[in-house]
Amino acid sequence: MQVFVENEAGSSVKHLYDRHTLTFVNTTSVSLPYPYPYGFVIGTVGGDGDAVDCFVLTESPVSREDTISCIPLGLLEQVEDGETDHKVLATPVHEQRVLDAATITNLETFIRGVFAHLPGKTIQLGRLLGPAEAAAYLAACREEPPAGTDRLHS
Repeated sequence: MQVFVENEAGSSVKHLYDRHTLTFVNTTSVSLPYPYPYGFVIGTVGGDGDAVDCFVLTESPVSREDTISCIPLGLLEQVEDGETDHKVLATPVHEQRVLDAATITNLETFIRGVFAHLPGKTIQLGRLLGPAEAAAYLAACREEPPAGTDRLHS
């Protein structure tokens, strides 16, 4: 799977990009810095109508607007303001990583607090599922590109 990085690890700025053209749309601030590079899986659409969100679990430097070949490690179920907004947890194909307790705690802390500055915002975390469930979710969320557009791949 190809992950387009919208936000670098350590940044408290949320960058938004068009999921079809990968062009920059807008920025906003968040309450906590991203613990890992964060973006979306190209060619997908989730329950919230946006591309499927993805945390890239890596210690390697990753820049905003990078596209990275990744493998799914897990799927963290999430509902945001009543809409399905699950998070794929992935690692670059050239790295080996496992989901340990410290990583999961770090992600859950971030997700629970990232929108603390927005009154009324609701986030509900569900189960942490494995790589097979993440792959099945991604397969169910695949979409065809709009007619007349090309996708960027690396």
